[in-house]
Amino acid sequence: MGKQIITLTVNGEKHEVAAEPRELLVHTLRETLNLTGPHVGCETSHCGACTVDIDGKSVKSCTMFAAQADGAEITTIEGIAAPDGMHILQEMFREHHGLQCGFCTPGMITRAYRLLQENPNPTEEEVRFGIAGNLCRCTGYQNIVKSILAAAAEINASKEAAQ
Repeated sequence: MGKQIITLTVNGEKHEVAAEPRELLVHTLRETLNLTGPHVGCETSHCGACTVDIDGKSVKSCTMFAAQADGAEITTIEGIAAPDGMHILQEMFREHHGLQCGFCTPGMITRAYRLLQENPNPTEEEVRFGIAGNLCRCTGYQNIVKSILAAAAEINASKEAAQ
């Protein structure tokens, strides 16, 4: 069976790509579109290093065929950054030491981005539950949770200031 043409809107940019029917979305993103933020970790959906945002939901891109994403709006870590610098989540991960080796960080931040869309003012328990599908071998999660809570506080403070 040959490749099929699919259309993906990734980080606001529309792409037509040829993908094998069995090709995983993470490989299309990394190898065809050269977006290497989503990492290939466990390839079994356990680690979350490949997490991307698809049509408003966090999805582990190693569990989805590229063809299943035909027509979808996809945001990777590369699309989360602000045009003039880092997204507040990225800033808070840096400021609060929410990363060590960095392997899980793109998936963790992408999941946290959606989590804060779903729940703009989460408790510590809600953050821990919200990122439970993303594993980190280095940090012990304390600083990741602190980073997400700090980002939520900053986002909420800037919304209040704008009103």
